[in-house]
Amino acid sequence: MRTVSVIGFDGALASAITGIIDLFRLAGVTWARINDEAPTPRFTTRLLTKDGAPCRCINGLTIQPDGAWNDLLPGGDDSDLVVIPTIGGPIEVVLAGNSELIEWLSAFRSSDAGQVRVASNCTGAFMLAEAGLLDGRQATTHWGFSHQFRQRFPAVNLQPDKLVTVDGDIACAGGGMAWWDLGIYLVERYAGAQVARELAKAFVIDAGRTSQAPYSALQARRYHSDAAILKLQDWLDSHYRDPVTLQRLASLSGLTERSLIRRFKAATGDTPTGYLQLLRIEVARQHLEKSRLPIDEITQLVGYEDVSSFTRLFRKHTGLSPGAYRSRFVR
Repeated sequence: MRTVSVIGFDGALASAITGIIDLFRLAGVTWARINDEAPTPRFTTRLLTKDGAPCRCINGLTIQPDGAWNDLLPGGDDSDLVVIPTIGGPIEVVLAGNSELIEWLSAFRSSDAGQVRVASNCTGAFMLAEAGLLDGRQATTHWGFSHQFRQRFPAVNLQPDKLVTVDGDIACAGGGMAWWDLGIYLVERYAGAQVARELAKAFVIDAGRTSQAPYSALQARRYHSDAAILKLQDWLDSHYRDPVTLQRLASLSGLTERSLIRRFKAATGDTPTGYLQLLRIEVARQHLEKSRLPIDEITQLVGYEDVSSFTRLFRKHTGLSPGAYRSRFVR
Protein backbone atom coordinates (compact mmCIF):
# COMPACT_ATOMS: atom_id res chain seq x y z
CA MET A 1 0.00 0.00 0.00
CA ARG A 2 1.29 3.42 -0.97
CA THR A 3 0.55 6.53 1.08
CA VAL A 4 -0.69 9.62 -0.77
CA SER A 5 -0.88 12.90 1.14
CA VAL A 6 -3.13 15.56 -0.38
CA ILE A 7 -2.45 19.03 1.00
CA GLY A 8 -5.47 21.15 1.85
CA PHE A 9 -5.53 24.93 2.29
CA ASP A 10 -8.16 27.64 2.41
CA GLY A 11 -9.22 28.64 -1.09
CA ALA A 12 -8.45 25.26 -2.65
CA LEU A 13 -10.76 23.74 -5.28
CA ALA A 14 -12.82 21.08 -3.50
CA SER A 15 -13.19 18.74 -6.48
CA ALA A 16 -9.42 18.67 -7.01
CA ILE A 17 -9.07 17.40 -3.43
CA THR A 18 -11.94 14.93 -3.22
CA GLY A 19 -11.61 13.78 -6.83
CA ILE A 20 -7.96 12.78 -6.66
CA ILE A 21 -8.59 11.08 -3.31
CA ASP A 22 -11.44 9.09 -4.89
CA LEU A 23 -9.18 7.91 -7.72
CA PHE A 24 -6.42 6.69 -5.43
CA ARG A 25 -8.74 5.10 -2.86
CA LEU A 26 -10.76 3.27 -5.52
CA ALA A 27 -7.86 2.02 -7.64
CA GLY A 28 -8.16 -1.76 -7.56
CA VAL A 29 -11.58 -1.47 -5.91
CA THR A 30 -14.31 -0.18 -8.26
CA TRP A 31 -13.32 -2.33 -11.24
CA ALA A 32 -13.22 -5.40 -9.00
CA ARG A 33 -16.71 -4.64 -7.70
CA ILE A 34 -18.01 -4.17 -11.25
CA ASN A 35 -16.67 -7.63 -12.12
CA ASP A 36 -17.80 -9.24 -8.84
CA GLU A 37 -14.23 -9.78 -7.71
CA ALA A 38 -12.53 -9.20 -4.37
CA PRO A 39 -11.25 -5.59 -4.17
CA THR A 40 -7.51 -5.03 -3.81
CA PRO A 41 -6.92 -1.46 -2.59
CA ARG A 42 -3.58 -0.04 -3.71
CA PHE A 43 -3.37 3.29 -1.86
CA THR A 44 -4.11 4.87 1.46
CA THR A 45 -4.82 8.59 1.38
CA ARG A 46 -4.89 11.41 3.87
CA LEU A 47 -5.84 15.05 3.66
CA LEU A 48 -3.39 17.22 5.56
CA THR A 49 -3.77 20.88 6.51
CA LYS A 50 -1.88 23.34 8.67
CA ASP A 51 -2.36 22.29 12.33
CA GLY A 52 -5.07 19.87 11.20
CA ALA A 53 -7.59 22.71 10.86
CA PRO A 54 -10.63 22.28 8.60
CA CYS A 55 -10.03 23.11 4.94
CA ARG A 56 -12.37 25.88 3.70
CA CYS A 57 -12.65 25.40 -0.04
CA ILE A 58 -13.47 28.08 -2.59
CA ASN A 59 -17.00 26.72 -3.19
CA GLY A 60 -17.95 27.14 0.49
CA LEU A 61 -17.46 23.51 1.50
CA THR A 62 -15.45 22.78 4.61
CA ILE A 63 -13.55 19.49 4.62
CA GLN A 64 -12.28 17.83 7.78
CA PRO A 65 -8.63 16.73 7.36
CA ASP A 66 -6.92 13.57 8.59
CA GLY A 67 -3.96 15.36 10.12
CA ALA A 68 -1.45 18.19 9.88
CA TRP A 69 1.29 18.51 7.28
CA ASN A 70 3.37 20.53 9.75
CA ASP A 71 3.50 17.50 12.08
CA LEU A 72 5.41 15.59 9.42
CA LEU A 73 9.08 15.74 8.61
CA PRO A 74 9.98 18.58 6.23
CA GLY A 75 9.91 17.12 2.75
CA GLY A 76 7.16 14.65 3.60
CA ASP A 77 9.49 11.63 3.93
CA ASP A 78 6.73 9.46 5.38
CA SER A 79 4.57 9.89 2.26
CA ASP A 80 5.15 8.12 -1.03
CA LEU A 81 3.46 10.98 -2.85
CA VAL A 82 2.39 14.53 -1.94
CA VAL A 83 -0.27 16.22 -4.09
CA ILE A 84 -1.01 19.96 -4.22
CA PRO A 85 -4.56 20.64 -5.50
CA THR A 86 -5.83 23.58 -7.53
CA ILE A 87 -5.71 27.09 -6.06
CA GLY A 88 -9.33 28.15 -6.49
CA GLY A 89 -9.05 31.58 -4.86
CA PRO A 90 -6.96 34.59 -5.95
CA ILE A 91 -3.52 33.15 -6.57
CA GLU A 92 -1.52 36.00 -5.03
CA VAL A 93 -3.67 35.97 -1.89
CA VAL A 94 -3.44 32.19 -1.43
CA LEU A 95 0.33 32.18 -1.93
CA ALA A 96 0.78 35.02 0.56
CA GLY A 97 -1.36 33.19 3.12
CA ASN A 98 0.56 29.92 2.87
CA SER A 99 4.18 30.93 3.36
CA GLU A 100 4.76 28.18 5.94
CA LEU A 101 3.40 25.51 3.59
CA ILE A 102 5.63 26.83 0.79
CA GLU A 103 8.64 26.68 3.11
CA TRP A 104 7.70 23.09 4.04
CA LEU A 105 7.44 22.16 0.37
CA SER A 106 10.83 23.70 -0.35
CA ALA A 107 12.42 20.97 1.78
CA PHE A 108 11.65 18.36 -0.88
CA ARG A 109 14.80 17.25 -2.61
CA SER A 110 15.22 15.39 -5.88
CA SER A 111 15.22 11.63 -5.49
CA ASP A 112 17.09 9.03 -7.50
CA ALA A 113 14.34 6.48 -6.89
CA GLY A 114 12.85 7.06 -10.36
CA GLN A 115 9.40 7.73 -8.93
CA VAL A 116 7.22 10.85 -8.77
CA ARG A 117 7.16 12.21 -5.20
CA VAL A 118 5.39 15.56 -5.62
CA ALA A 119 2.53 16.49 -7.95
CA SER A 120 0.29 19.49 -8.54
CA ASN A 121 -2.95 20.08 -10.36
CA CYS A 122 -3.78 23.21 -12.34
CA THR A 123 -2.78 26.38 -10.46
CA GLY A 124 -1.33 24.26 -7.66
CA ALA A 125 1.86 24.50 -9.74
CA PHE A 126 2.20 28.07 -8.48
CA MET A 127 2.87 26.66 -5.01
CA LEU A 128 5.54 24.28 -6.25
CA ALA A 129 7.17 27.06 -8.25
CA GLU A 130 7.01 29.48 -5.31
CA ALA A 131 8.85 26.84 -3.26
CA GLY A 132 11.56 26.70 -5.91
CA LEU A 133 10.85 23.09 -6.84
CA LEU A 134 10.22 23.80 -10.53
CA ASP A 135 13.26 25.92 -11.36
CA GLY A 136 14.90 24.52 -14.49
CA ARG A 137 12.16 21.91 -14.88
CA GLN A 138 9.30 21.39 -17.29
CA ALA A 139 5.90 22.15 -15.79
CA THR A 140 2.35 22.93 -16.81
CA THR A 141 -0.57 24.80 -15.25
CA HIS A 142 -3.98 26.13 -16.30
CA TRP A 143 -3.60 27.65 -19.77
CA GLY A 144 -5.48 30.78 -18.65
CA PHE A 145 -2.83 31.58 -16.04
CA SER A 146 0.21 30.71 -18.15
CA HIS A 147 1.24 34.32 -18.79
CA GLN A 148 1.03 35.15 -15.08
CA PHE A 149 3.04 32.03 -14.30
CA ARG A 150 5.76 32.90 -16.81
CA GLN A 151 6.10 36.41 -15.47
CA ARG A 152 6.39 35.25 -11.88
CA PHE A 153 8.58 32.20 -12.51
CA PRO A 154 10.85 32.82 -15.52
CA ALA A 155 13.22 30.03 -14.43
CA VAL A 156 10.53 27.37 -15.05
CA ASN A 157 10.24 25.72 -18.46
CA LEU A 158 6.49 26.15 -18.75
CA GLN A 159 4.66 23.94 -21.27
CA PRO A 160 1.09 25.32 -21.13
CA ASP A 161 -0.25 23.13 -23.96
CA LYS A 162 0.64 19.91 -22.14
CA LEU A 163 -1.94 18.19 -19.98
CA VAL A 164 0.62 16.45 -17.78
CA THR A 165 4.35 17.09 -17.43
CA VAL A 166 6.83 14.91 -15.59
CA ASP A 167 10.35 16.12 -14.91
CA GLY A 168 12.35 13.99 -12.53
CA ASP A 169 10.27 13.31 -9.42
CA ILE A 170 7.75 16.14 -9.96
CA ALA A 171 4.56 15.92 -12.02
CA CYS A 172 2.19 18.77 -12.93
CA ALA A 173 -1.26 18.67 -14.52
CA GLY A 174 -2.98 21.34 -16.58
CA GLY A 175 -6.23 23.19 -16.04
CA GLY A 176 -9.40 22.32 -14.18
CA MET A 177 -10.29 18.63 -14.26
CA ALA A 178 -6.83 17.53 -15.41
CA TRP A 179 -6.53 15.83 -12.00
CA TRP A 180 -8.29 12.95 -13.78
CA ASP A 181 -5.34 12.57 -16.12
CA LEU A 182 -2.80 13.18 -13.36
CA GLY A 183 -4.44 10.60 -11.13
CA ILE A 184 -4.56 7.92 -13.82
CA TYR A 185 -0.93 8.60 -14.71
CA LEU A 186 0.21 8.35 -11.08
CA VAL A 187 -1.79 5.18 -10.49
CA GLU A 188 -0.03 3.67 -13.50
CA ARG A 189 3.38 4.72 -12.14
CA TYR A 190 2.72 3.24 -8.70
CA ALA A 191 0.32 0.35 -9.33
CA GLY A 192 0.89 -0.61 -12.96
CA ALA A 193 -0.75 -0.12 -16.34
CA GLN A 194 -3.51 -2.69 -15.86
CA VAL A 195 -4.80 -1.12 -12.64
CA ALA A 196 -4.71 2.31 -14.30
CA ARG A 197 -6.63 1.10 -17.37
CA GLU A 198 -9.26 -0.55 -15.21
CA LEU A 199 -9.62 2.58 -13.10
CA ALA A 200 -10.02 4.76 -16.21
CA LYS A 201 -12.71 2.44 -17.56
CA ALA A 202 -14.51 2.32 -14.21
CA PHE A 203 -14.56 6.14 -13.98
CA VAL A 204 -15.23 6.60 -17.73
CA ILE A 205 -12.10 8.69 -18.19
CA ASP A 206 -10.50 9.26 -21.59
CA ALA A 207 -6.98 8.26 -20.59
CA GLY A 208 -5.50 9.06 -24.01
CA ARG A 209 -5.56 12.85 -23.68
CA THR A 210 -2.19 14.57 -23.80
CA SER A 211 -2.96 18.22 -24.51
CA GLN A 212 -5.11 21.00 -23.04
CA ALA A 213 -4.56 23.08 -26.18
CA PRO A 214 -8.10 22.42 -27.52
CA TYR A 215 -9.46 24.36 -24.53
CA SER A 216 -7.03 27.26 -24.47
CA ALA A 217 -7.81 30.78 -25.65
CA LEU A 218 -5.75 33.34 -27.52
CA GLN A 219 -6.96 36.01 -25.10
CA ALA A 220 -4.37 34.94 -22.52
CA ARG A 221 -1.66 36.33 -24.80
CA ARG A 222 -3.12 39.81 -24.48
CA TYR A 223 -2.48 40.04 -20.76
CA HIS A 224 0.42 42.48 -21.04
CA SER A 225 0.95 46.26 -21.16
CA ASP A 226 3.12 46.77 -24.26
CA ALA A 227 1.03 49.26 -26.24
CA ALA A 228 2.96 48.76 -29.49
CA ILE A 229 2.45 45.00 -29.40
CA LEU A 230 -1.24 45.33 -28.46
CA LYS A 231 -1.69 47.61 -31.47
CA LEU A 232 -0.11 44.98 -33.72
CA GLN A 233 -2.35 42.29 -32.24
CA ASP A 234 -5.39 44.46 -33.02
CA TRP A 235 -4.14 44.87 -36.60
CA LEU A 236 -3.58 41.13 -36.98
CA ASP A 237 -7.14 40.49 -35.78
CA SER A 238 -8.34 42.18 -38.98
CA HIS A 239 -5.59 41.05 -41.37
CA TYR A 240 -4.84 37.43 -40.41
CA ARG A 241 -5.99 36.23 -43.86
CA ASP A 242 -3.45 38.43 -45.66
CA PRO A 243 0.16 37.53 -46.42
CA VAL A 244 1.95 38.99 -43.39
CA THR A 245 5.72 39.50 -43.29
CA LEU A 246 7.96 40.41 -40.40
CA GLN A 247 9.09 43.44 -42.38
CA ARG A 248 5.52 44.71 -42.65
CA LEU A 249 4.89 44.22 -38.94
CA ALA A 250 8.10 46.04 -38.08
CA SER A 251 7.07 48.95 -40.29
CA LEU A 252 3.63 49.13 -38.68
CA SER A 253 5.08 49.08 -35.18
CA GLY A 254 7.92 51.50 -35.84
CA LEU A 255 10.40 48.95 -34.46
CA THR A 256 13.33 47.18 -36.01
CA GLU A 257 12.69 43.54 -36.83
CA ARG A 258 15.03 42.46 -34.06
CA SER A 259 13.33 44.69 -31.46
CA LEU A 260 9.91 43.55 -32.66
CA ILE A 261 10.73 39.87 -32.18
CA ARG A 262 12.19 40.51 -28.73
CA ARG A 263 9.30 42.64 -27.48
CA PHE A 264 6.61 40.48 -29.06
CA LYS A 265 7.96 37.35 -27.38
CA ALA A 266 8.40 39.13 -24.04
CA ALA A 267 4.77 40.33 -24.15
CA THR A 268 3.00 37.25 -25.54
CA GLY A 269 5.37 34.32 -25.12
CA ASP A 270 5.35 33.82 -28.91
CA THR A 271 7.14 35.13 -31.98
CA PRO A 272 5.03 37.23 -34.39
CA THR A 273 4.89 34.29 -36.81
CA GLY A 274 3.92 31.86 -34.08
CA TYR A 275 1.24 34.23 -32.82
CA LEU A 276 -0.21 34.62 -36.33
CA GLN A 277 -0.46 30.84 -36.60
CA LEU A 278 -2.28 30.68 -33.25
CA LEU A 279 -4.64 33.44 -34.35
CA ARG A 280 -5.49 31.62 -37.57
CA ILE A 281 -6.02 28.36 -35.67
CA GLU A 282 -8.30 30.16 -33.18
CA VAL A 283 -10.43 31.57 -36.01
CA ALA A 284 -10.55 28.12 -37.63
CA ARG A 285 -11.73 26.62 -34.34
CA GLN A 286 -14.56 29.14 -34.18
CA HIS A 287 -15.63 28.22 -37.72
CA LEU A 288 -15.51 24.52 -36.84
CA GLU A 289 -17.59 25.06 -33.70
CA LYS A 290 -20.17 27.47 -35.13
CA SER A 291 -20.55 26.54 -38.80
CA ARG A 292 -20.81 23.56 -41.11
CA LEU A 293 -18.42 25.00 -43.65
CA PRO A 294 -16.21 22.36 -45.28
CA ILE A 295 -12.65 22.20 -44.03
CA ASP A 296 -11.13 23.27 -47.34
CA GLU A 297 -13.22 26.46 -47.26
CA ILE A 298 -12.21 27.16 -43.64
CA THR A 299 -8.57 26.65 -44.68
CA GLN A 300 -8.84 29.47 -47.20
CA LEU A 301 -10.83 31.73 -44.87
CA VAL A 302 -8.00 31.75 -42.34
CA GLY A 303 -5.24 32.46 -44.84
CA TYR A 304 -3.96 29.05 -45.93
CA GLU A 305 -4.12 27.40 -49.35
CA ASP A 306 -3.09 23.80 -48.74
CA VAL A 307 -5.54 21.73 -46.70
CA SER A 308 -3.00 19.07 -45.73
CA SER A 309 -0.53 21.68 -44.42
CA PHE A 310 -3.32 23.41 -42.50
CA THR A 311 -4.44 20.07 -41.03
CA ARG A 312 -0.92 19.29 -39.80
CA LEU A 313 -0.65 22.77 -38.25
CA PHE A 314 -4.09 22.46 -36.63
CA ARG A 315 -3.15 19.08 -35.13
CA LYS A 316 0.15 20.48 -33.86
CA HIS A 317 -1.62 23.25 -31.92
CA THR A 318 -4.73 21.42 -30.71
CA GLY A 319 -3.77 17.76 -30.65
CA LEU A 320 -6.72 17.00 -32.94
CA SER A 321 -7.42 17.04 -36.66
CA PRO A 322 -10.02 19.63 -37.78
CA GLY A 323 -12.58 16.86 -38.30
CA ALA A 324 -11.94 15.31 -34.88
CA TYR A 325 -12.10 18.74 -33.25
CA ARG A 326 -15.52 19.40 -34.82
CA SER A 327 -16.77 15.99 -33.69
CA ARG A 328 -15.64 16.56 -30.10
CA PHE A 329 -16.89 20.13 -29.62
CA VAL A 330 -20.00 20.27 -31.79
CA ARG A 331 -23.07 18.29 -30.83
